[in-house]
Amino acid sequence: MQQTAPVGPEIIFQTLSAYQQSYALKAGIEIELFTRMAEGNKTGETIARACNASERGIRILCDALTVLGFLTKENNEYQLTEVSAQFLVKGPPSYLGGTADFIISDKLLQGFAGLPNAVRQGGSTIAEGSLDPESPMWVKFARGMMGMMFPVSQIIAEKLDFPPDQKLKVLDIAAGHGIFGIAVAQKYPNAEIHALDWANVLEVATENAEKFGVADRHHLIEGNAFEEDFGEDYDVVLLTNFLHHFDKGTCEKLLAKIHDSLGDNGKVITLEFIPNDDRVSPPVEAMFSMTMLAGTPAGDAYTFKEIKEMFDNSGFSASEHIPLAPLPQHLVISTK
Repeated sequence: MQQTAPVGPEIIFQTLSAYQQSYALKAGIEIELFTRMAEGNKTGETIARACNASERGIRILCDALTVLGFLTKENNEYQLTEVSAQFLVKGPPSYLGGTADFIISDKLLQGFAGLPNAVRQGGSTIAEGSLDPESPMWVKFARGMMGMMFPVSQIIAEKLDFPPDQKLKVLDIAAGHGIFGIAVAQKYPNAEIHALDWANVLEVATENAEKFGVADRHHLIEGNAFEEDFGEDYDVVLLTNFLHHFDKGTCEKLLAKIHDSLGDNGKVITLEFIPNDDRVSPPVEAMFSMTMLAGTPAGDAYTFKEIKEMFDNSGFSASEHIPLAPLPQHLVISTK
C-alpha cells in the first residue's frame, strides 16, 4: 500500500505569521541596513555601528533576513543578495525601499484588520477616506512607489511606438509620482504631458519632472478625474493603476470621458494587475482582488475579458493585452 505523507498545519502557521517577514524587511529598510552593507560592512559589529543599532539586534535581524533570502551568511559575515543589492540600496532609480511606506502603511493595514466586515458587506469598511483629496496616503504612495514603477514606465514609453520626433499630447490620469508621463517626455522630446491628480500629489510629480529635466513640458490639471475637464485631441492617455479602485460602471463612465478627449486614432495605455479568467492565477495578480476588497468600496482586479468589455462599451475599437512577465502588472493598449 502506498504511504501518504502526513498532513501538517505548516501552511496555517506560515500564513498567520507572514506579517513577521514583512516587518523584518521593513525594519532593515528603515535602519538602512542594506545601504550600509553596500558600503562594505559585513559583520554584526560593523553593521551595528554603521546603522547605529545594537549588535544583538543586528545579529537577529540579519539572521532573519538571511532565512528570508535577502542576505547570505558565511563565517559570521553577511552579504547582500543580487535582489537586495539592486533594489534595497539607496541611490539608484531602482531603489524600492520607499514602497514599504505605502504597502505596510497604517491605512492599508486598517483595511485588512477590517477584512471580515469587508467580506460580509462586499467592500471596505474604512474606504470612505481613501479617495479623499487631502489624504496623506496618496502623497505617501507617490513618494514611495516610484522606484517600483520606474521599470514599467520605460516599457510604456517604448510600447508607444511613435516616430521619435513626433509631437504628442499626453494625458497622465492619476499621475501620482508622474514617472509614466515623465518617461514618455524623456523618450519623445516633442511630447507635452498633462498630469492630472490632486494638488498635494502633483507637488511630487512636479518635483520628479524637475529632477528628470522635463518640467518645461509637464503641465498640471488639479482635481478629480471624474470631474475635471481633460481638454481634447490627446494622442495618448496614460491610465495606470486606476481602474481597479472602482466598479465596472464607474470605470466605463471614465472611459467614455477619455474616449471623447482623444484625437483620431488616439490610444489609451492601461496598466493593471490582470488575473487569468480562473481568477486564481497568476498568484500576485489573483491576490490583488483581496487588496481591493480590503481597501476600496467596490474595486477589483479585472480580467482582460472584463477590461476589454469595458473599453468596448465605451466606444473603443480594439484592445490588446500585453503581459509584462516577470513583472506582475500587465498593459492593455486600446485604440479609439
